[in-house]
This record gives sequence, structure tokens and C-alpha cells, in this order.
Amino acid sequence: MRFSVRVPASSANLGSGFDTLAIALGLYLTLEIEAGGDGGEPRVVGGPDLRGGADLVLAGLRVAAAAAGVEPPACTLHAISEIPVARGLGSSAAALVAGLVAGNHLLGEPLAPTALLELATTIEGHGDNVSASLFGGVTLALTTEAGVLCRQVEVAGELHAVLFIPDELGLTAEARAVLPPAVPRGDAVANLARTGLLVLALTSGAFDLLGEAMADRLHQPYRAALFPAVDPLIAAAREAGAYGACLSGAGPSVLALTAPQCARAVRDNLEAVAARRDLPGEAMLLDIAHEGVTLTAATASSARG
Repeated sequence: MRFSVRVPASSANLGSGFDTLAIALGLYLTLEIEAGGDGGEPRVVGGPDLRGGADLVLAGLRVAAAAAGVEPPACTLHAISEIPVARGLGSSAAALVAGLVAGNHLLGEPLAPTALLELATTIEGHGDNVSASLFGGVTLALTTEAGVLCRQVEVAGELHAVLFIPDELGLTAEARAVLPPAVPRGDAVANLARTGLLVLALTSGAFDLLGEAMADRLHQPYRAALFPAVDPLIAAAREAGAYGACLSGAGPSVLALTAPQCARAVRDNLEAVAARRDLPGEAMLLDIAHEGVTLTAATASSARG
């Protein structure tokens, strides 16, 4: 059996929705799988340096097998990824989801998508990135006493994503370490209100509210100390007509949500500000990935030889 799994990148938080909201983006990790192989152990071969992502692919596959009550199936996996690692674009979540979905398919689909989400959330510690990669679009995920609750947030209109992706790496552990153990009540209330406003803006099409809705006081001000270009890049995106902009995930990338006709101007302004600050990186226009993880059976012509 040969097949492939394609998983979209994701940008978490969307400003105020810390650890709960995420959006799937049109950059992909593709995992090509061939069942069987020598030694009876799953293994990842070839592909780019995923900086631990290969281990997460294997971890996902093994966790799926353990949840199904069987040994991990023997297979060979080849990863091909467009997702920049350690840039706040959910590369680790994509690798984990790819492994879970691949393992589940190899075993005959014993686990429902909701079970895969539960497993992924347990490993990641929060369900934002993994839910977007699994289901696509904009997702809201939270852990309740009954398990992980996840819903897609319908977007009432056309939005484009524009990102500036610095060359520098941003390690999630470091970005978590700068967050305070407690926050002032006023900051918590401000984010609660803006998260509600963010969902309202997306579902109603009142995108002019996104600038206020994507403002954050729980994580972005602290992480700006690690990535000093964040605030100037956000300002540049807004000046060029973006509805709203924020740090992407744990950073250092910056995400702007724009009308289609503003996307190129936003990209150009991000590039200009980065050049003035001598900040190496790339500005990209991306579609929202409304479809999450997909699985495709290999044909004789497409199978790796």
C-alpha cells in the first residue's frame, strides 16, 4: 500500500485568541508512505531537515497505533515540506498530524477524526494548530472536562493572508518562557472581549473590526522583546490596508489578514520595512486552506520508485 498525506501549515492565536484560535494556510507538509519494509519498524527517510519534525511524524504514528491497541506498523515515510520550521507556522503540529493520520490509515482507520484531535492536543498541549491542520479554515479549540471541543469558525467573505517570515528561528520553548505566570485582570478582560470580537468579525464579515480584534495583551507584548520587528511590521501591514495583523503563533513571523485587492500592497510594505531594518526574510501571499489534512492513494505513475 502506498499513499500520501498532505497537511496545511497554521497560524495560531490570531492575536487575541491565545492558544484557542488558529487558521490553516496554503503551505503544506506532504508525507509519502509505503507500507512494509525491513526490520518491522516505521522510519522516516530523506526529505528536508524538519528540526525534530521527523520525530514528531514517528511519534504521531506510534501514538495512533497505541490508541488502537496494536504495534506500530512497518512502513517507510518520506516527508516533503514547504512549511518553514520554527517560524510560528505550525510545522511541528503538521508533522504530528501527518504521523497520526498516516498511522491511522495504515491500521484501517480505527480512530475517528475527533480521536485524532484528542491525541494531537494531548501531545501538543493545546489544540489550536493541530485542529487547523486537521480540519482547515479557522478553528476554535479548547480542552474541557469532557475532552477537546473544536468548531470551525465560518469566514463570511474572502480574506487573504500575507506573511513576513524572517530568516531567524523562533523556538516555542523560548517564546513560552518569556510569558508571565499571571497577567493583570485588565489584560485578561481586554483579550476576552477581543476574542469575542474576532469571532464576530470573521463570522459576520465585519472585517473592519479585525484591527481591534487582533490586538493582544496576553502574549504579543512579551514576545516582542524576542522579536523587536513585530510591532513595526504590524504597523506596516495596517498602513498598507490590512484589516488586522499579529504575531503568527509563537513567532517570529507576522500574519496580516487583508482584502484580496490589498494583499500585494501589504506584502510590498512589509518587504520595505524589513529592508529598512536589515531584517532578512520573505514576504508571502497565501490562501486560507479551507480543507484540512487530505489523504491520497498513490497511482503507479505517482508512486516513488
